[in-house]
Amino acid sequence: MHKLIHRTIFGANLTSITQTFSLQSDGSKIFPPLLTKGCYLNKTGKPYSHNALYIAIIKPRDKNAMHASSQNTSPASEYRPIRRALLSVSDKTGIIEFAQALCSRGVELLSTGGTARLLAEAGLPVTEVSDYTGFPEMMDGRVKTLHPKVHGGILGRRGQDDEIMSRHEIKPIDMVVVNLYPFAQTVARPDCSLADAVENIDIGGPTMVRSAAKNHKDVAIVVNNRDFDDIIGELDANEGSLTHATRFDLAIKAFEHTAAYDGMIANYFGTMVPPYYGNTDEPAGRFPRTLNLSYIKKQDMRYGENSHQDAAFYIEENVTEASVATANQLQGKALSYNNIADTDAALECVKEFSEPACVIVKHANPCGVAVGDSILDAYERAYKTDPTSAFGGIIAFNRELDAETAQAIISRQFVEVIIAPHISGPALELLAAKQNVRVLACGEWKTRQSGLDFKRVNGGLLVQDRDLGMVEESDLRVVTTRQPSEQEMRDALFCWKVAKFVKSNAIVYARDKMTIGIGAGQMSRVYSAKIAGIKAADEGLDVAGSVMASDAFFPFRDGIDAAASVGITCVIQPGGSIRDDEVIAAANEHGIAMIFTDMRHFRH
Repeated sequence: MHKLIHRTIFGANLTSITQTFSLQSDGSKIFPPLLTKGCYLNKTGKPYSHNALYIAIIKPRDKNAMHASSQNTSPASEYRPIRRALLSVSDKTGIIEFAQALCSRGVELLSTGGTARLLAEAGLPVTEVSDYTGFPEMMDGRVKTLHPKVHGGILGRRGQDDEIMSRHEIKPIDMVVVNLYPFAQTVARPDCSLADAVENIDIGGPTMVRSAAKNHKDVAIVVNNRDFDDIIGELDANEGSLTHATRFDLAIKAFEHTAAYDGMIANYFGTMVPPYYGNTDEPAGRFPRTLNLSYIKKQDMRYGENSHQDAAFYIEENVTEASVATANQLQGKALSYNNIADTDAALECVKEFSEPACVIVKHANPCGVAVGDSILDAYERAYKTDPTSAFGGIIAFNRELDAETAQAIISRQFVEVIIAPHISGPALELLAAKQNVRVLACGEWKTRQSGLDFKRVNGGLLVQDRDLGMVEESDLRVVTTRQPSEQEMRDALFCWKVAKFVKSNAIVYARDKMTIGIGAGQMSRVYSAKIAGIKAADEGLDVAGSVMASDAFFPFRDGIDAAASVGITCVIQPGGSIRDDEVIAAANEHGIAMIFTDMRHFRH
């Protein structure tokens, strides 16, 4: 075993705690992750930097130290019988069945309010906390469990506080089952008032959770109903007891739970301008004064963007929109850091289209996008844009992947990831011949959900709304003498959707709803236009009669002159330059139709 000699968990220093670990290839030991930062010691005894959101400092347990630490360290195999449990839950999913399972195993049940009534109605023998404490619930339920007989029973150290507990008739509580008032759901309601929000701030619940988590040496804290079955299984396997390892893991979940809960409350109140009761015409702030984020680790990775960078993938707790975070991997190697980033880029782009569409991404940029009569047609058209760059790329579809399309892909190119709402059985059978290909099914999407995007800078975090902006034909302004044709207008809207997902400066050439050249990430917009033309020429794609999209305005006429030289006949761009008149004049000189969107799509 190895001894955890220091760990900071949400501000509480826990010392002399033993925990099971994961042995790494370099001999280092890693404990389960928490949303903190730090370092650990490698086999040489020197600090080893660790970039994941984790942390502990460890050293090999000294034989001479084992006896000295035995009095304040619980071995991971130490069992604690569960004889009395306190249940008080807001989300009552599964609580009756869990309580029945506990009761049938001889566990005495304490409970509060609505939970107690529900259990009693189910025929379970349950003692109301108010009867146990001799003190009634009061203040409309604001005070229920804030009593020494409750917290003494939770915090009491077995073998150390027994005499004082007996003197005050405090019974030990071995398990606490609590989840908290639905604050997030309450404040998400459009009609939620500040008073409503305040009444949905749980006080007694977090207090019990933290008390039980602090005393995890003797008490099990359960905050998630998804743990119910595993707990009952372990009780059966261990003659009514839970191991220290389980109690410690449950304690970590508890601290994570209360940290996320308090973070939500702080975020909500931090947007109040000013934070007081009553009516005000002053709008609430969009962003809180302090930003509290809570993510759950989905997987560790071999490395990050580069092999010398450690990495992990964290996801939001309640993701409802189909995404790379929710996707089910059906086959292939584990997703890498770059796989996930590129798959996200491809999937979010293909979501923009209602017709059957395919997006091929390489290094976070689309290298081919098309819509078609079928996804096979869309794939073949997207692939034609840049077959060279498509090698080793990520392919996303907005329809189920069928066998014909799967066969076309694996017979034509090397691919890292394929993602689609669904993968047909025959398609999956074909793809099984390429076991390294990562195949993901993400499910259907109907709407795009608003949210925040983040970009870390040294010493800070840039936060903005997710870019869900898009224009319809009715939003567009034609600013040139020549009007676009119906085909040019359709291609302009298609091209504009693609440009949104290309790194700035972004230029996209398209015709018949198929990209024929993409210029990405250049410091000069005119050079992005030139690169798009070069790409089209390299693949033998005729630019004449095509549409060009630019993610931002043209500061000079040179971009329009370059477009005209290769045969572009229609341009779609945001407009807004101080030289718009010169740019429009250049378009008129060349007979180019120009459309303003009045919306920019920078992407960095």
